[in-house]
Amino acid sequence: MLKSKLIMSALGLSLLTACQGQGGNETSLVDDPSGSTLNVLNREEQFKQEGNSKEDQPANLGFSRLRQEGISQDANFIRTPQIDRDQLAKSISSLVIQLPTVEDVATLVTDEEVLVAYETDSDDKFEVADQVKKTAISIVPRYFHVYVSDNDAMISQIQSYSPLETTNRDLDQILNKTIKEMLKSPQGRALNDGENANGEGYGEMNEELDDDMKDHYEKTRFNNQNK
Repeated sequence: MLKSKLIMSALGLSLLTACQGQGGNETSLVDDPSGSTLNVLNREEQFKQEGNSKEDQPANLGFSRLRQEGISQDANFIRTPQIDRDQLAKSISSLVIQLPTVEDVATLVTDEEVLVAYETDSDDKFEVADQVKKTAISIVPRYFHVYVSDNDAMISQIQSYSPLETTNRDLDQILNKTIKEMLKSPQGRALNDGENANGEGYGEMNEELDDDMKDHYEKTRFNNQNK
């Protein structure tokens, strides 16, 4: 009798597991082991690339709901969201290369900057820069700053930084020097009245703590005027 009950229990457990496995629409807080922070309906990559047209994209909507009670017991809940920088860089490059005037592109994503270097055969450098910049900004968290350059020599330069980590002691100094070089290229239009072309804001609540490139230039100009 005991043996029969054990067999029936094991069978019920296997059926329950199978039902859960077939539930492809189960919402998950993390889509893969890399730590992506998007709520997804399956465990595939963060950004699906099944086609270029709107009709080719998945039809499902993204949705997540959480209640305060039970969060501590939820093994899938992540209190500190993380961004898969490598996947984000790949997504930006894959979108930018689809622009008709872009022939080659490289993207570097740090903890708060996106550097996009590309090669174009267009004579309208400003317009291409605006398209590339807005393409990158459209899919990154809003606090990111985006810098672009049509100097194809920058492609190999930012590629050489790919083995570095955000904890590298000299990273900020290296990136600031590179960004200053990239800013010699067109950056496109200002995003709005409160932000420049790179997404750097003016008069922000924590402006004194915001160490972006516009502040570097303003501090340099102020120091030169007061020498």
